[in-house]
Amino acid sequence: MAQGFSLKDQLFNAEKTRYLAGLFADADPSFDAGAFEARVMSRLLELELKERMAWIAKCLQHAVPGDLPDVAPVILNALPPPLDPDKTDDDFGDFIFAPLGDWVVSVGLDHPELALDVIEELTQRFSMEWAIRPFLNRHPDQVMERMDRWCGHDSYHVRRLVSEGTRPRLPWGQAIGLGLNDPLPLLDRLHGDKTRYVTRSVANHLNDITKKDPELVLNQLQTWQKQDLQHRDELDWMTAHTLRGLVKSGHPQAMKMLGYDPDAEVAVDVQVNGAPRIGDALEFSVDLTGASGQPVLVDYIIHFQRPGGKTTAKVHKLKQAVLKDGQLSLTKRHKLKADATTFKLVPGAHRLEVQVNGKVCAGVDFELLG
Repeated sequence: MAQGFSLKDQLFNAEKTRYLAGLFADADPSFDAGAFEARVMSRLLELELKERMAWIAKCLQHAVPGDLPDVAPVILNALPPPLDPDKTDDDFGDFIFAPLGDWVVSVGLDHPELALDVIEELTQRFSMEWAIRPFLNRHPDQVMERMDRWCGHDSYHVRRLVSEGTRPRLPWGQAIGLGLNDPLPLLDRLHGDKTRYVTRSVANHLNDITKKDPELVLNQLQTWQKQDLQHRDELDWMTAHTLRGLVKSGHPQAMKMLGYDPDAEVAVDVQVNGAPRIGDALEFSVDLTGASGQPVLVDYIIHFQRPGGKTTAKVHKLKQAVLKDGQLSLTKRHKLKADATTFKLVPGAHRLEVQVNGKVCAGVDFELLG
């Protein structure tokens, strides 16, 4: 049977370990590349992705012992050239350098200024948003002061670290003690950035905040619209990306900010074609009728049956459009995977609803067959 794709094996493997070992052997003649490779590979394949990062960091610390003042020169000498400064997006870096951030955290928390110097270099090879967070918790004033300087850094990777590293809900990231308002002066400086890599991070940061304080985010976006420091098309994109969570939940002010009237009178008819089976697809059609020229943002919500009789609602995008001649007809084929690893489908009664400009306008029950 064919093996499924393994991200952990693509990112951390014998070839990547050998590459890292070669960099450190070139930087430090006393570095035993063979012993390092053997130690890493003795456990690597039994570990999950984040565990592999921590294990490689531990092996590096064993191979080059000492506190950060002792090992920082070796780390910096081992680094390859920075990532291409001419790109503006989709250049996260090589995951094999992520363990270096863990290493700096392990030996550098008592040396914050030097650690921040090293992280500034590391993040230009691989994003260091996970590594910066322990320093934010231990030395918040020093880190925030450095981040203020980083907002003007020549490398967009360093500028992005400011926004990404201070996100309230960073995936995989350690929780931090900053208040939601604390990073806003930094985001004020970054929202006008000319690189999508940075502005996407700013939007993701604000989207995190919407989970706790939507009004804070809406006010911030309105302020930026008045400041006019970002190109209008990019700020519109940032606004939509920021508000995506609020849009799914039907937040009226978010809808209005994006140009959709939550009180628009739109009639909706939805029809499910037959009884779908797990492993096949849910096929349905939607017909909308309203004022000609009315902008509509159409989502569909599937209420999935769960074990024990509970249901889970999942919102999906369907269409952003204008009601030309007052009408719009849509069709959709939603795959119902039988082998999904993150969400197991259960046969039984389900419900499909259509949401227009944040309001549920129509719904239909259907039976999902096993």
